[in-house]
Amino acid sequence: MTDTATAPQQTPEEALAYFHSRREQAVVQPLGSLALVNTQVIDSEQPVWGVPGRWAPLPSGESGLRVIASAADGVRVDGDVVDGEAVVRGKDDPNPSEVVFSDTLRGFVIRLESGQYALRVFDAESEGIREFGGIDVYPYNPGWVVTAAWSENPEGTTVGFEHTSDGKTREEVVPGSIRFTRDGVDYDLAAFKSGRALQLVFADATSGTETYSVGRFLFVAPNPDGTITLDFNRAVLPPCAFSYAFNCPMPPKQNRFTVPIEAGEKQVLNAAGELLHG
Repeated sequence: MTDTATAPQQTPEEALAYFHSRREQAVVQPLGSLALVNTQVIDSEQPVWGVPGRWAPLPSGESGLRVIASAADGVRVDGDVVDGEAVVRGKDDPNPSEVVFSDTLRGFVIRLESGQYALRVFDAESEGIREFGGIDVYPYNPGWVVTAAWSENPEGTTVGFEHTSDGKTREEVVPGSIRFTRDGVDYDLAAFKSGRALQLVFADATSGTETYSVGRFLFVAPNPDGTITLDFNRAVLPPCAFSYAFNCPMPPKQNRFTVPIEAGEKQVLNAAGELLHG
């Protein structure tokens, strides 16, 4: 009987390099962050920049938007050419619609916190994708792998997160408290639920100099032993670093570090190695 060969375990540096390469692949996909060219709120019948047809809200309580187009416009909703009117169901619907405008232009509808709906337009040949050179990133830094204590908050605990595009503060449910002490400073961080993970929105002393000014994201999950691992080497740039058409949450006061966190993603670069949105 022979032993089964075991694949060598990745070093932290190798694992980070793989994570980074997947990130760079993801942002240039047809629905990736660099492909988003427009997010337009529809509050009355109107055209949408960059795509054919006219768009209108549906009656209150219904998910999505109404599109008015002729067959010559080539608008396809869920595979069918629109010749007259069609309903485009929003992402909040159990069966959201997909809109195809051309070989490179696609879209979908999102519901805003206000209850209004907006059309998002993605261009697989956007200027951002054409000019993209890469994501600048710090080398792996073991000093910024932090083990913190996790404790659940009372149900319904919220923290206000201001957003980039509209300046509005949205209350997000924060399921628990993330606490640790570093260099004599106590931290109590707020992360809100994002799918199956917790999303930590933070800024530090590098924000606006070495790293993106708005801040960065870190997605984490509690460990079974009551701790939570904050590997800031996996910190990523928010979608608004890639496209101004995103509306990103900004770090609340307790998530603003006065020290530099020299780990994770730094900036989006163009092919010449300069800031893509400099």
